[in-house]
Amino acid sequence: MEKSKVENKKPTMKKSLGTNPISGKGQDPFAEIKAANKKTEQNVVENVSNPLLDKTNRIVAKINDFNTHRTNNRLYAGGLTSPVSTTNKVVDYSELLQDLHNSFQKTNGVQELFSSIHKIFTERMDCNFTAFGLFHEKSKCINLKLYSKRGDTYSSKIFMSDETNPVIEAFKNSMAVSHDDIKFLSIPYIQNSSAFILPMMSINQCIGVMILGKESFDLNVTLLEFFTNHLAMYLHNAELYTKTNKYANTDTLTSLYNHRGFQEVLSSEIQKAEENKTSLSIVMLDVNNISKINRELGHAKGDEIIKLLAEKVKQNIRPSDCAGRYGGDEICIIMPNTNTSEAKYLAEYITYCLSCCFVDDVGPVKVSVGISTYPECTKDQEKLLILAEQAMYISQAKGYKEGMSAIISSSDFNFWDDVALHSFAEILTKRHAQIGINFEEELLNKFHNEQIISHNHLMEMATSLAGAIDAKDPYTKDHSTSVSRYSEALARAANLPEEDVQRIALGALLHDVGKIGIPESVLKKPDKLSDDEWEIMKQHPTIGAEKVLEPNEALRDLIPIVKYHHERVDGKGYPEQLKGKDIPLAARIVSVADAYHALVSDRPYRKGMPIEKACEILRMGSGIQWDADLVRLFISIAPSLTTSV
Repeated sequence: MEKSKVENKKPTMKKSLGTNPISGKGQDPFAEIKAANKKTEQNVVENVSNPLLDKTNRIVAKINDFNTHRTNNRLYAGGLTSPVSTTNKVVDYSELLQDLHNSFQKTNGVQELFSSIHKIFTERMDCNFTAFGLFHEKSKCINLKLYSKRGDTYSSKIFMSDETNPVIEAFKNSMAVSHDDIKFLSIPYIQNSSAFILPMMSINQCIGVMILGKESFDLNVTLLEFFTNHLAMYLHNAELYTKTNKYANTDTLTSLYNHRGFQEVLSSEIQKAEENKTSLSIVMLDVNNISKINRELGHAKGDEIIKLLAEKVKQNIRPSDCAGRYGGDEICIIMPNTNTSEAKYLAEYITYCLSCCFVDDVGPVKVSVGISTYPECTKDQEKLLILAEQAMYISQAKGYKEGMSAIISSSDFNFWDDVALHSFAEILTKRHAQIGINFEEELLNKFHNEQIISHNHLMEMATSLAGAIDAKDPYTKDHSTSVSRYSEALARAANLPEEDVQRIALGALLHDVGKIGIPESVLKKPDKLSDDEWEIMKQHPTIGAEKVLEPNEALRDLIPIVKYHHERVDGKGYPEQLKGKDIPLAARIVSVADAYHALVSDRPYRKGMPIEKACEILRMGSGIQWDADLVRLFISIAPSLTTSV
C-alpha cells in the first residue's frame, strides 16, 4: 500500500494562512505568548478533566491504557492496519507531553523550538527524523526543514501545484496522512522509512505540517494531533506578535521606523558605540518649502515628496545604517561607526540623488541637512538629536539664501551666532514638554562652560544671552542692548575711564539676565502684577547675580551692577534697600538708562512716550528714585540717543 489517510473530525481548510518562519535570533519574541499559553499546557499535563480533551473521553486514561496494551493497528484509533512493530520501545505520553511543555517554556525562537521538539521525538518515540513545514503565501509553497536522527538539517520546498505529494494532500485536506517511504521529500541523504504527516491547524486554517519519520506507526494519533495544533497556535501567535511589533515601530507612509522605533534603535546603537569606542553620526533631512507645498498643492503632494525622500534614503544608505521618520517632515538616518566627514559625504550623495528627481508642479527636491556626531558633539541621546535638528535649521536658513541644499554639522557653527541661537531656542521650546529640557537652563549651562578668549567674544556671548532672555518677553525686544547703549553714553558723558565704560556697557547688557529664572506667566502677563507676582519679579536682580554671574569668574565684577540696578536713592528699592551713594555708581547709571528705555518703549498697557515726556518723568524722580546729577546729565544727551522708537 503506497499511501493511506486518517480522517478526523476537524473542519476542512477554508483558507490558507501565510506564515513566515521567524529567525529566532536576538531577544525572545515569544515571552508574552509563552505566558498566555502556560496555563493551557499545564492543564494538559496535570488536569485530565481539561475540556480540550473531552472528545477523547479522558485521554490520559487512554494514554495509560495504551502504554500497557499495544494494538496492531497501523494508526492508533485510526482503523488502518500496519506491520507488527519492530521496536520494543514503549512511549510514555505523559513524559512526552511534559518534555514538550518544557520546550515551549525554555526555548528562544522558532528554530530552537523545532530543534528541541525533534530531540524529544527522537528520544521518546524513536523517530528517524522530524520535519516542520510552514506555508508561504507569496511563493505558494511549503518551506520544509528536516532534522535527522544524526543531527543534520536539510531544507526543501514543496510547491502547492504538486497535488500528488502527500505533504500537499495533508495540507489541503487538513487531515493526517501516512506514507510507506519518504521519496516525496526529495532529500536523498536521509535513511528511507515510513512517514506520518500531521497538518498544523490554527483557527480552522492549516498553516503547515509536521512530519515524523518512523519505522512503525504505533502512535496515539489524537494526542499527536492535539500537540500539532497547539504548536500551530503557538507559531501563529508568534507571527502575529512579530507583525504587531513591526507595525508598532513602522511608519505607514514611508515604511521606515517611526519615532518610537527610531529612538529604540538609536539607543541600542549608542550603547554599542560606547562599548566599542567608535563614532556614530545622525543625519537629519527636511524637505524645503514642505509647508508651502502642503498649503498650495495639498497634503497628497507633500506626502508624495516625503515618500520619494524615504525611497532615496533607503536606496542609498549602507546596510549598517537605518532610517526613520523622525517628525512630520523630517527623516533621520543613524550611521554607526561613522565620523562627521564620512556622514557629510553620504549626505551629499543623497542630496545629489534627490536633486535629480523632478516632481510635477514642484521641480527638483531640495532638502536641508543637519549632522551631529557621537561622542564628539555630545554623549546624550536627546541632545544628539537636538544638535542635529539645530544644524538642520541652520542649513534651512542657509539653503534658502543660496538656493541649494546645504549640509551643516553641529561642529560647523558658532553656538552664539544669532541664527544658531534662534534655532536652538525654537527646537527646545517646541520639544520642552516632550524631553523636559529647558532652553534657558541649557543656554546658561553653555554660557558657563564657554571658554572666553577675548573681550569681543565675551560681548558676543553676553549679547546673545541677553537677546535670548529678552525674547521671553515680546514687549521688551532689544531692551538689554538699548539699555547697554544708553548706559555707555551716560558713562562717557560722566567722563569715566574707558575701562569703566566698557564694564558698565557689559553689565547693562546683562542687567536683566536674572529673568532667566522668572516664570513666563509672570513675565508675559499683560495686566498689572499681583502682590505675589511682584515679589517673584523682584527676585530677578539676585538671581542674575548669583545664578548667572557668580559661577563665571570673568563676570563677577559685574555683580554690583546687576544686583543693585533696581535700588532707589531714597532707600525704597530692592533687593537690599540701599540709599544714595551706598548704591554703586555703575548701578545708578544703569538704573537711569533702564528707566528711560522702559518709558520710551511700547508696553501692553500703553504706547511708548515721547522723549520730552520721558525726560520730564526722570526729572520728577530726580533725587528720589534716581541720582539727580546722573538724571540731569542724561537728559542733556537723550535727544542724541533716540531719534525714533
